[in-house]
Amino acid sequence: MRFTSILPTLLLFTPSLAADSKPLLPCTIYRTETNAYYDISPIAVQPLVDHKKAHKDDRTESWHARGYDTGTNFTLNFCAPVIERIGEAVGIKESLVKNISAFYTWKEEVYSIGQVSTELVFRGRELSLNYTNGSPCDSPSTHDKRKLKHGNDDDDDHDDKDKDDDDKDKDDDDRKSHKDKSSKHGDDVRRKSTLISLACDPNLPSGKAHVSFVGSSPDQCTYFFRAKTMAACGGVGEPPTGLGAGGVFGVILIIFLAVYLLGGIAYQRTVMHQRGWRQLPNYNVWASIFSILKDIIIILTSSCARLLPRRHGYNQLPGSGRGSRGGGGGGGRADDENRLIDQLDEEWDD
Repeated sequence: MRFTSILPTLLLFTPSLAADSKPLLPCTIYRTETNAYYDISPIAVQPLVDHKKAHKDDRTESWHARGYDTGTNFTLNFCAPVIERIGEAVGIKESLVKNISAFYTWKEEVYSIGQVSTELVFRGRELSLNYTNGSPCDSPSTHDKRKLKHGNDDDDDHDDKDKDDDDKDKDDDDRKSHKDKSSKHGDDVRRKSTLISLACDPNLPSGKAHVSFVGSSPDQCTYFFRAKTMAACGGVGEPPTGLGAGGVFGVILIIFLAVYLLGGIAYQRTVMHQRGWRQLPNYNVWASIFSILKDIIIILTSSCARLLPRRHGYNQLPGSGRGSRGGGGGGGRADDENRLIDQLDEEWDD
């Protein structure tokens, strides 16, 4: 039987095996255009383990961004939930509060602007991270009301007080409607989201980031941030997944050995009618190689045994000359016994 035509056919599948790589690690991405590998996990803030004392370099709070004219500040994390304790958030189920990755506080109410995500995306040359499924978006009336509140600074104090009272009542009604909508029609409600643009800054230390608030959509539904960090610079090289050159060679070697072994056994069994160990291809060659290896092991073992310290003989045991006639005859038999024992020891060592 000829198996030379089978091997090239099986080798055709080798590139596909090498190309099939494991999924990338969370919070990582590989860009083939520049052969760069990005890992943002160094700037992800993780909560401290219980009973662990914080190191001076450990971060004990999530990242913060100043909202400036929005009247509030933002708290967010990268590829992980925020480590701050959040009791409840507007329009978010209690079981999902622990997955909030970005939020802000408005009038003592916590608003989520995105759930945790570990998927990095390249849009052109911009590396970005997107959080979705936050709190329900504000209604147009609420947005216009907030815009007027921050935009009209020339109104008198009496009008501002009345507006604040009306705004508070409207905010309560809006939050109540958000909760009702999220509980009844959670899939139909437009929810807040966050888009973070990650920029390279090689001057920042590893594990550090500078987060700034860029802006939000007119309906206060999407929030944009920019984060500068050295983690966004990327590193040149293949991602630590998949098969390398050694893996491809290993796959080829395994296929070759499988074809050789299975094909040889089939030939010896069907054509040569061999049974037992003689079914192996080139049995005589492998048997002789095994015999040579066995002899080498025996020689090495014997050589090592010679180097070990051993006793050079036995002294005459007390009373070994009893029953002998004459002192000389007993001493001679004792010497013969010692020589015989020494000879047996040498033969045993050999």
